[in-house]
Amino acid sequence: MSGFGVGGFSAVDVPGDVVRIEGVRACGTHGVLDSEHVSPQPFVVDVAMLVDVSSAAASDDLSATVNYAEVAQQVTDVITGEHVDLVETLAVRIADAVLGYEVVEQVEVKVHKPHAPVGLPFSDVSVTVSRSDVRTAVVALGANLGSAGRTLALAVEALRGLPRTSVRAVSSVVETDPVGGPQQPVYVNAVAVLRTTLRPRTLLRALHEIEAEHGRVREVRWGARTLDLDLVQYGRPECQVGDVDVVVDEPDLVLPHPRAHERGFVLAPWVSADPGACLRVGSQVRLVRELLADMGLDEMGLPEGVRPGPEWVVLP
Repeated sequence: MSGFGVGGFSAVDVPGDVVRIEGVRACGTHGVLDSEHVSPQPFVVDVAMLVDVSSAAASDDLSATVNYAEVAQQVTDVITGEHVDLVETLAVRIADAVLGYEVVEQVEVKVHKPHAPVGLPFSDVSVTVSRSDVRTAVVALGANLGSAGRTLALAVEALRGLPRTSVRAVSSVVETDPVGGPQQPVYVNAVAVLRTTLRPRTLLRALHEIEAEHGRVREVRWGARTLDLDLVQYGRPECQVGDVDVVVDEPDLVLPHPRAHERGFVLAPWVSADPGACLRVGSQVRLVRELLADMGLDEMGLPEGVRPGPEWVVLP
């Protein structure tokens, strides 16, 4: 199979782990001719999936990767299932089914119809489709040690450098009084809105790596830090299809962030980056600007303890 051609991504120039299943064979009644609706004929399917296998490789745990047998069965079920006229439709249905697996970021599906009634000698007929599951991710940035403003700017550049990710919007910077924890300097905070195919845990791991590069040490809860990157939300809760939000409550990951709706230093910059943003709060989906207004705002439109911050540091 060729490299991925999904959303401008290519397996040649975009790093990633690829899991392939080739030659899945099953018979189905797909085709435009009446006879094809009645007599099943063979189809052969190749699937290539972009999957971050780091966690699975480290844990040797099947649940952390894609189960090849399950994917093969899913492909077979689509082939033997509801009739469609076009091989193109069949390929897209298979791609959509495979993208339903949480760990699959992108998929390329090639459907072969070797016995297609072409009426002339030929060796194969095939259709290849590529699809990706692109989501909106919201990342809150904060720092209060060292050259905090420069650190935030470097962090945004690091976000821009993540694979299969684009930074769609960056807020203005706010200055925030510390809340809880030991006595410490004021914070500078901002929010970045991303579009990415990285799965939540893969993205969170990347955020932790960026923090570590800037000397982040997780010792004192709510203590001062060189850089803090929080994954606030993954997907958009107002969406019913496509960019739907992911809700997770597990020891290593909670989405949306359980305290985001209480934090003015998250909500205020978030509104400046995405005025129409929504956040899931329990069973409700609330506009972020409404959550911010509920806190009571000053003449600058900011809640208590949050002030306009410095301009973004321009990196050389």
